[in-house]
Amino acid sequence: MVAVDPPVVTFAGLLRQLRTEAGLSQEELAAAAGIGVRTVSDLERGVALTARKDTARLLADALNLIGASRASFEAVARGRAAPGVSPAPDGGAGRAGAATRALPRDIASFTGRQLELRQLAGVTAGSPLPGVVSIHAIGGMAGIGKTALAVHAAHQLAPRFPDGQIFLPLHGHTPGQRPVAPADALASLLLTAGVPAAQIPPGLEARMALWRDRLAGKQLLLLLDDAADSEQVRPLLPGSAGSLVLVTSRRHLTALEDAQTLSLDTLPEGEGAELLVRLAVRPGLDPGDPAVTEITRLCGYLPLAIGMLARQLYHHPAWTAPDLAADLAAARDRLQMLHAENVSVAAAFDLSYQELTPAQQRLFRRLGLHPGTEIDGYAAAALDGTDLAVARRHLEALYDHYLIAEPARSRYRLHDLIREHARALADLDDPAENGATTDRLLDYYQHTAARAEALIARQVRPATGPREDTVTAAVPALADGEQALAWARAERASLLACLDRVTRTGQHARIVHLTAALAGLLCQDGPWADAITRHIVAIQAARHLGEQLGQANALTDLGDVRRLTGDYPAATQDLEQALGIYRDLGDRRGQANALHNLGAVRLLTGDYQGAAQALEQALGIYQDFGDRRGQANALRDLGDIRWLEDDYPAAAQAFEQVLGIYRDLGDRRGQADALRGLGVLRRATGDYPAAAQVLEQALGIYRDLGDRRGQARALDDLGDVRQLTGDYQGAAQILEQALGIYRDLGDRRGQGRALRGLGVVRQLTGDYQGAAQILEQALGIYRDLGDRGGEAEALNDRGTLHRACGDLAQAEGCHRQALELARAIASSWDEAHAQAGLGRCALAAGHATRAGVLLRQAAEIFQRIGAAEATSLAAELDAMRAPAHPAPDQPAE
Repeated sequence: MVAVDPPVVTFAGLLRQLRTEAGLSQEELAAAAGIGVRTVSDLERGVALTARKDTARLLADALNLIGASRASFEAVARGRAAPGVSPAPDGGAGRAGAATRALPRDIASFTGRQLELRQLAGVTAGSPLPGVVSIHAIGGMAGIGKTALAVHAAHQLAPRFPDGQIFLPLHGHTPGQRPVAPADALASLLLTAGVPAAQIPPGLEARMALWRDRLAGKQLLLLLDDAADSEQVRPLLPGSAGSLVLVTSRRHLTALEDAQTLSLDTLPEGEGAELLVRLAVRPGLDPGDPAVTEITRLCGYLPLAIGMLARQLYHHPAWTAPDLAADLAAARDRLQMLHAENVSVAAAFDLSYQELTPAQQRLFRRLGLHPGTEIDGYAAAALDGTDLAVARRHLEALYDHYLIAEPARSRYRLHDLIREHARALADLDDPAENGATTDRLLDYYQHTAARAEALIARQVRPATGPREDTVTAAVPALADGEQALAWARAERASLLACLDRVTRTGQHARIVHLTAALAGLLCQDGPWADAITRHIVAIQAARHLGEQLGQANALTDLGDVRRLTGDYPAATQDLEQALGIYRDLGDRRGQANALHNLGAVRLLTGDYQGAAQALEQALGIYQDFGDRRGQANALRDLGDIRWLEDDYPAAAQAFEQVLGIYRDLGDRRGQADALRGLGVLRRATGDYPAAAQVLEQALGIYRDLGDRRGQARALDDLGDVRQLTGDYQGAAQILEQALGIYRDLGDRRGQGRALRGLGVVRQLTGDYQGAAQILEQALGIYRDLGDRGGEAEALNDRGTLHRACGDLAQAEGCHRQALELARAIASSWDEAHAQAGLGRCALAAGHATRAGVLLRQAAEIFQRIGAAEATSLAAELDAMRAPAHPAPDQPAE
């Protein structure tokens, strides 16, 4: 059989074929290439057999040729054979050989991404792959390092694909170039695989068929870089198993069937620092240097940005990393610094922006006006002045283009540098329009936060906010306190960012109203130091406006937070000032709130009579209004007073009544508070199983609600129960948890309670030195706060510890101080513990008669108030009559 030579490839025929496939006339091709029409005509008619080098390059650009197809075109134009093509006995089809080892060079400075590399390596283990072609779409925002990862992974995986590795840029986002058409991409792939140009058929379907036929039974790695969309990629996929396709794109290729997606995030802090150091090539520069850490942070851990600044350091030996970090931090526009020659981060972002529709572009720009870092559909609708459905569609489009991330369901976030780019674009819009955009957003947040506050707050505040008809945007449905709290927590960062914005710009009315709308959240979740600062600013803003009601409300909120921090004198001053304003205004609801909070402060300072008086007045006003939540709140604190007055039956009755009201209202947090009060009472009366049961119920509710302070208090009480039942290890674990939460919240009184409990446990387990240190801390906190009840308890505990250590003089001194405080605040429980401590000191010193008198006095008090200690103390007195059985040490609760 005689082999037939393949047809000769002429430049005239090749140019005419490619122009026809591109759908261009000779005039259009000449215009696109910037050459004369006569030149194109002469080349296609064969008048000129070859083209000049510059002419061939211009024609290749106009025809959008890339890779091997471009090389072949330019070779034929210059009168040379197409590279990688050789006739073969099968009619010239050739084989995929050396030309298919076409990966770009690997990057020596490649850093990190080990998890992603392991993921890609794992799925290809055991190739050829069974069943179907393995397709992996590597997506991410501009500059995230998609191509670098794909190329690096391809080099690592190359030995598993002996039939070749092909890299094909699809130019989905290349400046000055249109995305490669699938038919043109297939022509390039076929040329690379060894098919002569003259044997590449016209039309997409025919080229797809030939491409899949060429790859049948082969193991090929195909890297398709910078895909515009799934439609561009789908025709290029092999038809049979055994090959691996890696696709990089700035789009979520959701329509690409069977593709596994690997979405790249920014580099972790350490990897970003390592990349900067490797690229900067600076002697002595270390990833742990603060300046390196700061530069990478200000680059948003984006590889493209880090690389640009690293190269600036490399090419400017006179620069230092600290200087560059300072310049970057001080820059009004960081994006202006992030460029190298003709490449910039802003330009990379802009290529993605240009793919959006005008409406999507408008929302993107307006996202740059948002003062926070996250947004949902409701806020986007308010920002853009559209309905919710439209806003969600636009957000999804931005997500599809990797311009926003979705850290949680339906919540979106812009990368710091993308946010700066959006803001820069927004600054080019009409300032008046931008102002209206911001106002719509602030109206939405202020209105919705006020609705949430009404459901979260423990009190109904006198209303000063905007009217209902001032907000036209869609708002989320908040059915109850739990939904309201969940919304407020999700939007916390945005709400505070809005409050910071209006504070900087001096919008006094918004400061007052938005701070009031955040009061319940700040009170519950803290940090309280920040809450105090914000309430003070709100008071000043209200005074500037002459808004007395707003001022009184802010003073009430401030006093309540100061109570939580233990600053009782300042809290009293704030609440009394608020009460005076409410009385001047004749606002009885405000008076009730101020009286209630004032009663709570007096209760904590041991002024039980003053506390009861204020709370009774508040209760009366709440009853007049029919405010059942207000009544329950006041009754709960009155129950605490009855407990502290050692009237346990009355206290139990109050807590049961409170629990019933909260259950009727469906107020789970209130129920947890009432259950906790009942648990403390049952612990005091010695019913430890019942105490543990209700305290566990309370803890469960607090955890469901995410109420960390409630959790800490319930844990604290449960720790006491476990200590009293001898479970010292369990008690210590629970009390450590409580202490950690109290410290996070800045709750010093809570810290004192948890530390005191831990000190008792340490003493009972024989760690006297540790117990002494912890009890000293607790005592210091109580004294700083002016909490005389807490101080008396801590002093009694220290007395017990000193006695256990044999220091009777110190022990007696502590119990005497505790006795004086207990009598000053009329705390029978603390008085009885002090008397019992003094009695045990006398017994240890050999003064049995005096010891008996003191212990009997203590027992009588415990018996009168119904405390659990009455039983154990009676047993102790009995033991005194039997010298063979000495009385055990009994630490104060």
